[in-house]
Amino acid sequence: MAWSWRYETEQGRPLEDGALPSEQFSSRGDAESWLGENWRELVEGGASRVTLIEEDRPVYSMSLDDPA
Repeated sequence: MAWSWRYETEQGRPLEDGALPSEQFSSRGDAESWLGENWRELVEGGASRVTLIEEDRPVYSMSLDDPA
């Protein structure tokens, strides 16, 4: 299985910015760990939300707002 993140606007529309990374992961845990390490750079690149994708199926979405 392949896991990836879809980057989105605050309204949930997919970003089509080729400058954001298009990583593929072999497990959900790897994808989630990567997001935990890189979310600030995604926000700086224009992403407000992300959706975890397993193959072609959305698993869950979440905001990248900094809770601090």
